[in-house]
Amino acid sequence: MRLSLIAVSVLTFVAVSGPAIVGPATATAARLERIDELSPTRAAVFIDSPAMGRTVQVQVLHPAGGGQRPAYYLLDGLDPGVTQSTWTNATDAERFFAGQQVNVVLPVGGQASYYTDWQQDDPRFGRYRWETFLTEELPPLINAAFNGNGVNAIGGLSMGGNAAFILAARKPWLYRAVAGYSACPDTGLAMGAVLFSIANRGGNPLNMWGPPGSQGWIEHDPAQLAEALRGKTIYLSTGTGIPGPHETEIKPQLAENVFLGGPIELGVNACVIAFEQRLRGMGIPARVDHSATGTHSWSYWQDTLHASWPTISSAIGA
Repeated sequence: MRLSLIAVSVLTFVAVSGPAIVGPATATAARLERIDELSPTRAAVFIDSPAMGRTVQVQVLHPAGGGQRPAYYLLDGLDPGVTQSTWTNATDAERFFAGQQVNVVLPVGGQASYYTDWQQDDPRFGRYRWETFLTEELPPLINAAFNGNGVNAIGGLSMGGNAAFILAARKPWLYRAVAGYSACPDTGLAMGAVLFSIANRGGNPLNMWGPPGSQGWIEHDPAQLAEALRGKTIYLSTGTGIPGPHETEIKPQLAENVFLGGPIELGVNACVIAFEQRLRGMGIPARVDHSATGTHSWSYWQDTLHASWPTISSAIGA
């Protein structure tokens, strides 16, 4: 009932928010503009993206030495970093991956984008063609610049985890493994939350996949496209929203983690359980780490990033 009420309020919002702006398509190839070496194992990469109609920054965590390696595309949450991924700002990802034989590809930006191709340009966000950028334009440039071997995995937290499963289900040939940290891969169950999250950031959610329940939504629902995930290594993690060990730490965001992150994680947990049951009913194996406690917050995502890596790395040969 709550999700239905949220959806109604969002539809009321978008009905008065004005017409969407439609941009022209382009077939021009993406181009690597420059690479700024930030450290021996981290680089900022600037891509001229025809799909997005602008220069897009991604950062790459890479080994200090040579040799070919796979790539792990790691997506951010609903409010991503502006100058760097929040994965490098809020976790030890840079240090953790420094000794690994993998390129960790971290897109910068994309607030409330769900890293997808929006049907319409948005007055608030502009042009979002993240699926085209991430799955068509970016991989060959990363492979060429960072000794990639063409083997990929994709993962993300919260919104980014939803997006990782959407991209893996829509482009199954591109990824051997997919991971979601506190992510709900069932777009139907998450519909109200998705609509609200976009509208809450000032965007028009109808510009993404059209009206709720339309064909565009069905085509971006991993629960409906689950057969495409068969044969992939699948990892999911979730807490219950009950305060856990990281809530005993004194930090500025403690109240937010408890009073906002707790209820969000509770909802995510229910979605993950439903998605896991769907996969098992189809005979599709998945590793799901259920924690008895834990809120929707970065300390837990750092923990599960570490916990997931043996599963992801073995799938891609890192």
